[in-house]
Amino acid sequence: MRLSFIALVAAALCASAAIASPTAPQQGVEYVTLSTPQPVQTAGKKVEVVEFFMYHCPHCNAFEPDLERWVKQQGDKIKFRRVPYPYSGPNDPEAHLFLTLEAMGKSEEMQPKVFKAFHVDRLRLNKDDAIIDWVSKNGIDRAKFLDVWNSFGVQTKLRRLPQTVADYKVETVPTVVIDGKYQTSPSMAQAAVRATSEPQIFGATLQIMDAQVAKAAAAK
Repeated sequence: MRLSFIALVAAALCASAAIASPTAPQQGVEYVTLSTPQPVQTAGKKVEVVEFFMYHCPHCNAFEPDLERWVKQQGDKIKFRRVPYPYSGPNDPEAHLFLTLEAMGKSEEMQPKVFKAFHVDRLRLNKDDAIIDWVSKNGIDRAKFLDVWNSFGVQTKLRRLPQTVADYKVETVPTVVIDGKYQTSPSMAQAAVRATSEPQIFGATLQIMDAQVAKAAAAK
């Protein structure tokens, strides 16, 4: 990440003197529109919502419970998916872990366990061997995991992640992109609530997401 969450919060606060509202978000304040919209994996009225995240990011961990509740509340209005931010480059171990779990159909099941390992148990799952050892102790067959971990499909997705992040103009996490075009984040939402309390900032972020999902759906 080129800028930390806190640095972006401070920048957002200083950048705008406009009266902002998370329920009526303003372009350039609470969200930005990507100059090149990205393809979405949805059809009809359903709106795609993509979260860029990292397992070791404390703000992603703190945002997770609110985000999960929000996704459930949306029901069939949205298709939600996650994209791991490759912090250490195209071979990032955390991103590799997520993509492997996703390919096995276990990413959502394991999401809280991985966050707990990082932020509660304080495990350093930043090396391939440490990750593979941890996974094998948490209900996943080691041989099957390794087969998927080393598969062509997962390796290809892993190598493409830096370009994906560049295409979506993601510079910090957590960041959310709605309908392939509207990008927002807690750091941007802070401009609306003028606060440093994470619950307030996350609440504002979800309100901005509500507004952008409604806007995207209305345009379909």
